[in-house]
Amino acid sequence: MPPPPPPPPPLGRSRRRGSRPDTAFDPALDDGELITVRGRFARGRWSEARTLLVGTGRDWDRRAHRLLALAEVPSAADWAGDWLLVEPESADAAVLLGCARVVRALRPGATPRDAAHAREGCLAAARLAPEDPTPWLALLLLDRGSDDGRDETGRLFEEVRSRHPDHHHAHHVMTALLAESSPESGHDPLHEVYDFAAWAAELAPADSPLAVLPVIAHAERYRVLVAAGIESADPAVSEHWTGRRARQVMKAAFDWWLEWEHDDHPRHRVDLNFLAHAKVREGRTAEAAALFHRIGDHATAAPWSYAGGEPHAAFTAARSYALGTP
Repeated sequence: MPPPPPPPPPLGRSRRRGSRPDTAFDPALDDGELITVRGRFARGRWSEARTLLVGTGRDWDRRAHRLLALAEVPSAADWAGDWLLVEPESADAAVLLGCARVVRALRPGATPRDAAHAREGCLAAARLAPEDPTPWLALLLLDRGSDDGRDETGRLFEEVRSRHPDHHHAHHVMTALLAESSPESGHDPLHEVYDFAAWAAELAPADSPLAVLPVIAHAERYRVLVAAGIESADPAVSEHWTGRRARQVMKAAFDWWLEWEHDDHPRHRVDLNFLAHAKVREGRTAEAAALFHRIGDHATAAPWSYAGGEPHAAFTAARSYALGTP
């Protein structure tokens, strides 16, 4: 019998002292068309963003992905505002402006006035685009990140879900939020985040990437338990990834990926990063290596930051471990 594989590396530190990250956390992920348009939008050329969004149509997951990536441009609110002045009835301009205001309101140093302005912009966009879940997703993100005593998360999630029941990003937001309840309950297998993820995965079509949501829930709960000091951040010590439930959800998600992989989904690389992180934690290096090959350079900060380390270094160390490179 061959010897067992070595324990995974500490995911918060790179194996190579002084090494520099060779990946970038780009919210556009692998959307080349979006990346091109975003560069021009950053210089004020909003007409090409208009063309991109018209072409995106009612692909709600892709639309939200593109709008939020454009909203990350530092001057996005200014350029979207210019666009809306020229085309005051443009739903695309209004939604982009609302998203850009939310991004601004969630940045360090933002004020309650910024949050109120963002909320007003999203509600105005929702009136112009009543079928679009994106303004409600932006409000969900604002509610998730604000500390003004307002708690409308459940209602906002239902606003999104009533327009697109399988909305990928909204389900991830709700999973992260639910994972944060009752950290003192520790590894309770009946925790509400696990029920939510199982419920969403069961309701979704067989080919939906929400099949991976139980793994997302497991990682989000891990984040909470590490932060609370209940779980070890050391993968050689943590039992969070080796229990029966963990093995079941990770096997089911990996089997789904093998059968149903949708590499055309705009947030496909998000799921792959969570799966790769889980497989590294589980010590399944061959499966993790396959996932890292598919991820390529499209790393995401979550979940590599969940052990409290620097996410670039964590991703690089995990990838090197899985691929057997120094």
